[in-house]
Amino acid sequence: MQAGIGLYRSGMGVTTGDVVAMLAEMAELEVLEEGSPNAFRVRAYQNAINGIEAAGVDVTTMSEEELTRIKGVGPSIAKKIREYVETGTVAKLEELRAKYPPAFVELTRIPGLGPKTAVKLREALGVENLEDLKAAIDAHAVRELPGFGATSEEKLARAIERLGLVGKDRRTPIAEALPLAERLVGHLGTVEGVERVQYCGSLRRFRETIGDIDIVVASSDPEPVMEAVVALPGVAEVIGTGETKTSIVTREGMQVDVRVVEADQYGAALLYFTGSKAHNIALRQLAIDQGRLLNEYGLFTADGGDVVASATEEEIYAALGLDFVAPTLREDTGEVEAAAAHTLPDLVERRHIRGDLHFHTDRSGDGRASPEEMLAAAARAGYRYVAVTEHGENLAVNGSSREEMLAHRDRLREAAAAHPNLTVLWGCELNVGPDGSLDYDEDFRRELEWNVASVHSHFDLAQAEQTERLLRAIADPTVDAIGHLTGRSIGRRPGIEIDVDAVLDAMVEHRVALEVNGALQRLDAAPDVIRKAVAKGVTLVISTDAHHPSELVRMEYGVRNAQRGWAARADVLNTKPTRSFLAWLRRRRR
Repeated sequence: MQAGIGLYRSGMGVTTGDVVAMLAEMAELEVLEEGSPNAFRVRAYQNAINGIEAAGVDVTTMSEEELTRIKGVGPSIAKKIREYVETGTVAKLEELRAKYPPAFVELTRIPGLGPKTAVKLREALGVENLEDLKAAIDAHAVRELPGFGATSEEKLARAIERLGLVGKDRRTPIAEALPLAERLVGHLGTVEGVERVQYCGSLRRFRETIGDIDIVVASSDPEPVMEAVVALPGVAEVIGTGETKTSIVTREGMQVDVRVVEADQYGAALLYFTGSKAHNIALRQLAIDQGRLLNEYGLFTADGGDVVASATEEEIYAALGLDFVAPTLREDTGEVEAAAAHTLPDLVERRHIRGDLHFHTDRSGDGRASPEEMLAAAARAGYRYVAVTEHGENLAVNGSSREEMLAHRDRLREAAAAHPNLTVLWGCELNVGPDGSLDYDEDFRRELEWNVASVHSHFDLAQAEQTERLLRAIADPTVDAIGHLTGRSIGRRPGIEIDVDAVLDAMVEHRVALEVNGALQRLDAAPDVIRKAVAKGVTLVISTDAHHPSELVRMEYGVRNAQRGWAARADVLNTKPTRSFLAWLRRRRR
């Protein structure tokens, strides 16, 4: 059974989240059409997304005239939104999709391969996907094109290999998979008779790349759920559908498996389909050792007759004699043993976070909201303190001069007056140069109240050079934290290679915090680094690196990534009350 791409079925309808996803896809495809991410049409779609997210309204119920009252939404985009809500598609979008299918769009993930280059490779060599590009590179055809050469060709080959973009085991970056899964779960949650619904698998464990999306639904009436699955917006293909399981492929190329279980089996199904496989094997073996049987339907007595526990995961872990293991820990890296010994860490949670220490406004060239808007968002999020960290002068595109930073300080102080319960720090995201140098002079950096130093360029230096540049930055007395440690962009750019132990040891020595960046495309530092940092006693700080109020949700993502690294509440600086945090900062500065 095939469903047309973008086919609309009135049974499910379109949500505001679907509209935002549509506009984001339009922007992505217009980058290829226009040849630049800064083209007028691209920026128009991005501005519309920002406006809709900031407005927090249901755009599906609004007329074209009402839509144009949203900041950033012009008449043309308002018309497309209404077209999408009423028909489930947009004619212009279908035109762009036909011209730039997902396999071709995927080419632009490769570092150094921009939209103009991708189109050039298509026109000259017939490159339509990653496999075509790999074949062209293997035949040394790319180096023969004007503007390329052997060096450019070799860089492309290395990038493809390092990112694992070719092969049957290719995975989707979490930044693409999570929003899709959340939209699907949102749709299924509205189906009559559905009691609970949750995405599972590696996505629930918060792995940085995802294979397939698994969704478990609790309902005593599976038929409406199965009908709803094939009616979901964006279904490209229905692989198979049965009484309690349906598998589809979305236009993004992701397989989604939806299973319906009875409410009293929901916990067992969540546990089983969340995994990991190794974690499940360890639990099943423990059950066997206790004379029991554990499967996706529940924990049973040895003969499989009597149910011991099945309704919730907590009940199953407790029946096995274990403390509850958070999904983010279920990788069979010691969590089962720790749960049995009652030594699992008191994991940091979103509710523990008191402030955000990596925060941008439109003073940074890539910021998309005013200081007033960003501080209001921080106050709404319940923060007690926030460090506004604009880019330093050495970042040519987005940086701020000394004079601009001083003027910005004055504006921040005025804006902060509207939020007496929010302590606002005037800070900077310093750029770490290839030699470890930083923006401004040391005296000016000392005036700034919080400095996070980050790598933004020169990703191809040797490991020893990358390590040395970070060690020099860490040793600088004005650096309070190191931001997005490796500078990676998941699925697009590998991070810099460093001697992790040397860097973490230096952080301990100089009392410099390690950032856990919550942006889904970063999630940097990685969980294995976080766990090593925790063991060494490095102070962590979980930050959003937000450039717009809509990005404050990244704090939840940063928390989950920190949990994967076994980070406890006590390990994270910005769980401290304001007074304790400022005392830590004063001691560090001294």
